[in-house]
Amino acid sequence: MMATITIPAEDRRITDRDEIARHLAPVGIWHECWPVEGRIGAEATNDDILAAYAPEIERLKERGAFVTADVINVSPDTPNLDAMLAKFDKEHTHSEDEVRFTVAGRGVFWINPVEGPVFSIEVEAGDLINVPAGTRHWFHLCTNRSIRCIRLFEDASGWTPEYAQDGVDGAYAPVCWGPEYVASDRVDTPAIKL
Repeated sequence: MMATITIPAEDRRITDRDEIARHLAPVGIWHECWPVEGRIGAEATNDDILAAYAPEIERLKERGAFVTADVINVSPDTPNLDAMLAKFDKEHTHSEDEVRFTVAGRGVFWINPVEGPVFSIEVEAGDLINVPAGTRHWFHLCTNRSIRCIRLFEDASGWTPEYAQDGVDGAYAPVCWGPEYVASDRVDTPAIKL
């Protein structure tokens, strides 16, 4: 598996790697797949993860203006998880690129491009994605509410969200489009197997 793009207004999903790249390029988003199988163990520390992916991190630092990387680990046991997620599930922008490599788990980035319809990018282990500075977006965790990511920063203090006030994010359900998704006749309200 790899990233999946869903365009609700067009009732369309994109799973082909080349087609994903073509869809993302005009928005300035890039996506890569990095190998994850056997790279780290289930009990890997954040330092273990950064060491295992050091060559890729260094390549990205050379490619952009990134100065530091860290690991974020979110699970249902994370203290104040709902408050943390509330910072990211509303449409916002950042003054620098948001770059994340998913080590484990799944999540959905929603993108509201200047031109074209809103679309989502579901990421899972092995997916690297950037959201360019100034791009309106928001993020949801998938059903198991777990994700572990390497994040890269241009400013060591991290990203500060600047929230949009038009509420576009409220029109899109906070769900993943994984195996539990069942197509519906209504584009704006996907049916989910329970």
